[in-house]
Amino acid sequence: MSTSATLRPRPVAPPIQKPKLWLPKRVLFTADALEQPFGQQMLARMKALRLNITELSGNRLPSLTGKDERETYRLAKQTLAVVNAPPSMMKLQPIPPSADWQFHLAKGCPAHCQYCYLAGSLSGPPITRVYANLPDILAALAAYEQPGRLTTFEASCYTDPLSLEHLTGSLSECVRYFGTREAAQLRWVSKFDAVEPLLDVPHSGRTRARVSVNAEMISQRLEGGTAPVAARLAGLRKLAQAGYPVGVVVAPIMPIEGWKDLYSALFERLETALDLPCDLTFELISHRFTPGSKEVLEGWYPNSSLEMNEEQRAVKRNKFGGLKYVYTKDIMNELRTFFETEIAMRFPKARLLYWT
Repeated sequence: MSTSATLRPRPVAPPIQKPKLWLPKRVLFTADALEQPFGQQMLARMKALRLNITELSGNRLPSLTGKDERETYRLAKQTLAVVNAPPSMMKLQPIPPSADWQFHLAKGCPAHCQYCYLAGSLSGPPITRVYANLPDILAALAAYEQPGRLTTFEASCYTDPLSLEHLTGSLSECVRYFGTREAAQLRWVSKFDAVEPLLDVPHSGRTRARVSVNAEMISQRLEGGTAPVAARLAGLRKLAQAGYPVGVVVAPIMPIEGWKDLYSALFERLETALDLPCDLTFELISHRFTPGSKEVLEGWYPNSSLEMNEEQRAVKRNKFGGLKYVYTKDIMNELRTFFETEIAMRFPKARLLYWT
């Protein structure tokens, strides 16, 4: 930390409440999932929590369609399905710049972020599905390790694994597995704070635990159902104290009114939470959206204050012809300069992995 930062009065941290755990209103187990030993472990966990569990006779989930899009959304977000990941999920896809490869413990998330990056990328109602054949998923990873270099695996592309850990135990199993791999690293990120199950898992420094944070005003307005930013940072501190490499993902960055002051306040809170020796990285992600995600999000959150005005954005196309709307070049340069300066000043030993 810089000298100028240490001379400023430290903000008084508010008391951190006990983590609030998501408890779905109903849980559906497919027949194939019930045949899995890990599926039976999940079943025991959820029975202990006295959840409303239905054991299906087949592998087809019942319809969750309501009378309109809002009701369908509500029904789906209150439901957890325990299924088997299909064989196609054992064939990994690259996920730059986050990691070399992505794999999945689940698809879907219990949070209600009004900018949700899953909108438009997952088909059907946004039900959360967790995978009972986790041993098969983990067994497929070794073939993707690249000799002679560290191979990184991202587990948070389609879910928030920490938000489901009390229901599944999957994240702990992954941490334990990667703790035995000499040239591989697990990466996961969360907007939740219930880290206690992970603190005593033998990780051997081969899991990078990250939290996604934002300016307080943005988090309060747009990140429904998640842990408060202060609680996430307290959880990250516990993980750092337990020897995990840690990381901060600032996302999605938005140039709202007063954004420099708001994000400076966030970095002050980060300094307070991480004033201890730790292996720290930063990832910076500006807000963007696609035509498809905008349509879905406006159906889910019709009264949202989220800005998605195409006329104020620049168009970015990928090699397949798809497009997304990003901030203009001038705004992006101003944002990037600010964040890179803040990180260099306050966390000179941290690594900035990427800006996008």
